[in-house]
Amino acid sequence: MSDIDQHNREIHENRAAWERKPVLRRIYRRLYDEIAAALPRDGKGLTVELGSGMGNIKEVLPACITTDIFPNPWLDCVENAYALSFGPQTVSNLILFDVWHHLQYPGAALREFRRVLAPGGVVLLMEPAAGLMGRTIYGFFHHEPLGLGKPIEWNIPENFDPAKQTYYAAQGNCWRLARHVSRLPLDQQPASFRDWEITNAKYFPALSYLMSGGFRGPQLYPDFALPVLQAMEKALAPLPALTAARMLVVLRPREST
Repeated sequence: MSDIDQHNREIHENRAAWERKPVLRRIYRRLYDEIAAALPRDGKGLTVELGSGMGNIKEVLPACITTDIFPNPWLDCVENAYALSFGPQTVSNLILFDVWHHLQYPGAALREFRRVLAPGGVVLLMEPAAGLMGRTIYGFFHHEPLGLGKPIEWNIPENFDPAKQTYYAAQGNCWRLARHVSRLPLDQQPASFRDWEITNAKYFPALSYLMSGGFRGPQLYPDFALPVLQAMEKALAPLPALTAARMLVVLRPREST
């Protein structure tokens, strides 16, 4: 953990890479398309993205409200996952793209998400996946830790001030949620997750992203080779334990019984 301002510094660094790398824009456009395809179409509430960073989701979902914990001129408003400004049952779709693994206290965030979600609403996570390939690449070459061996702190500590967060990252947390926590018997799951269920989980090898160097590394293939890599990804997708490096997870509150 470190200074939360690191997050805003990374946003501005990423904008420079975004403009410099056309292939990165094409890769992310495909991921945004996956998000759009996974969203329910019958909700009447708002579509909100938390931790929007550069706000690029509007290229696919122009009505989406883009937010982050820092004000930036390209975003709609400032929001904090632990203390949202939206009223009860006003949000149909809550999108977190590379945000879940920055939530140090996910149970506290889930309680806030449940408060604002309208009936039938969903939380959609697009996150790093820790299949063997993703675990190897992220573990050795990414500046953020995987955190696979560290306990997840589900509950918020006493006297925690959401406005004074420190920088936290554990890239493996969504993988652990989908592949372990959600598969436990209900009485063994963290209390703050028992009211939720995963209704969809999709895994991507993301070779094209890994070999693009992302926002910080060198691109290892020419732009014209992108379709070839994406075809390889399609062939490798049925083996997530080995190949997954990206994942899309849809969370929905359990219906009361």
